[in-house]
Amino acid sequence: MSLSFCSLASGSSGNCQYVESETTRLLVDAGMSGKYIKNSLETINVKVETINGILLTHEHADHISGLGVLMRKFKLPLYVTEKTWEAVKLKIGEIDETLLNIYDKIDEIVIGDITVRGTRITHDAVDPLCYTFKNNDSKVGIATDLGAISDDVINEFKDCDLLMIESNHDIEMLKIGPYPLYLKRRILSEHGHLSNEDAGYIAKEIIKHGMAKNILLAHLSKENNFPDLAYETVRGILEMDQIIIGKDINLDLTYRDKVGKLYRIVK
Repeated sequence: MSLSFCSLASGSSGNCQYVESETTRLLVDAGMSGKYIKNSLETINVKVETINGILLTHEHADHISGLGVLMRKFKLPLYVTEKTWEAVKLKIGEIDETLLNIYDKIDEIVIGDITVRGTRITHDAVDPLCYTFKNNDSKVGIATDLGAISDDVINEFKDCDLLMIESNHDIEMLKIGPYPLYLKRRILSEHGHLSNEDAGYIAKEIIKHGMAKNILLAHLSKENNFPDLAYETVRGILEMDQIIIGKDINLDLTYRDKVGKLYRIVK
């Protein structure tokens, strides 16, 4: 049995991730246009009509802008917490409510042959979640748009084979950059976003448990980061702990405006 993962887009301009088992296909967030998501799926030989469900991390526009179109045009089911749905429903237009699967919380749900677990995180949203996806012994984790990592998140992610983790900004670039002070404070707070250094230390903690073989850096800021800087910062933190890139772990990037690599986890 296996899981596959591909980042279709990751950044403040839009977010959409793809997770697949042998029989089930899921999207996490739909923050790009319906056309972009449809075309991006086709690049990995997936038809949007075959998606079995969409899950939301939270209600911000860069995570839901294509949601209404996907639900109306392609009849894709939505799995969402009650609080997030209340924050989303007036933003996406009229939809067929038979497609809605609303939960008080998503501790664990089963969609097809994938077990999905949501873990609450800190972000300036009503009910933000990160997710893990498990099919037999294969497990993928997605954690973006969070300002801090709790023990609950570490415990849920420690046995992931692949982890997509936010590496939003370089702290010094953010501090001296053009953003207004209130926005800098928001990003640096526990309800904001993780820095490159945060991503490196979290990746190190996860890798210590011996399962993760792929770490993907996500949600890189266009204004306060560079892909090479994020990569090298995380690589340096890992190699200080004797974790060798290319030998012990694969370290990769996701992109704000293009499809990333398709990963297949087979066990």
